[in-house]
Amino acid sequence: MSTDVLLRELVDDAGLFPPTALPMDEAVARHRADAVAGEAMHTHRFLVPASRVGELRGFLRDDDVFELGLITDLGAEGLAELCAEIAADPRLSLALLEVPLARFGDDELLALDAALAAVADVPADVPLYAEPVVQARPEPLLSALAARAGVRPLGAKLRCGGVRAELFPSPAQAAAFVCACAAAGVPFKATAGLHKAVRHTDPATGFTHHGYLNLLLAAAAAATGRDEAAVRAVLETQDPGRLARHATSLDVDEARTARRVLVGYGSCSTAAPVREARLLLDSAVKDHS
Repeated sequence: MSTDVLLRELVDDAGLFPPTALPMDEAVARHRADAVAGEAMHTHRFLVPASRVGELRGFLRDDDVFELGLITDLGAEGLAELCAEIAADPRLSLALLEVPLARFGDDELLALDAALAAVADVPADVPLYAEPVVQARPEPLLSALAARAGVRPLGAKLRCGGVRAELFPSPAQAAAFVCACAAAGVPFKATAGLHKAVRHTDPATGFTHHGYLNLLLAAAAAATGRDEAAVRAVLETQDPGRLARHATSLDVDEARTARRVLVGYGSCSTAAPVREARLLLDSAVKDHS
């Protein structure tokens, strides 16, 4: 089914990050359990800040193998050495790098070059996803990523929320980012705020969150050449049934094309995305039958 393609290997394990922010021992135990379960929606990548890799190693067993999405929260400081330590530890495998460019300098393009230089000795097949210094103006960074893609696989990172209201991009801002990525041929990962499948307002905080299914379908729309207004309309949709019907209407090629744009997102809960997807899409399939 096309929805299997759309959702396969979508969710990175971000259990260390807010709002769940599990203690390291609990995050490690949950990740082990998820690995045994083998859920198809999970990437089975464990997102960890560079500053906490030493802590992680202290909780690993000899038979563990954790694929890491390394968040370079310390900038260039000690990054090359840390990547070498990860490579030397048979319990760890470096799957990808997520780079907040603000940690490498205020000038985005110089920061990108500094980040690439810091990981020059990392195997060239390890992707790097760069988070813009100013998310509202993605085009210069996307052009630079496209131009440097021969160095290693490169992508962008879209921050969809956080602990403050200003960290949530508007639908217009998110649509501009998604469309710019599709136009530039630069894939992106998403982070933060995607707690549910469908756009919603959290009653506790009053923050309106983007939905991960909205974002997937927005990527599908952008990848097929829809304009920003159409992509924004998908991001603004709060009707679960409508989104589910849209998802089940995609064919396999459309689903694959969407995933070439949006390659995954980090979720502090690994259970909730799976549960919500099953409820929504099972209902839509029954409606079609």
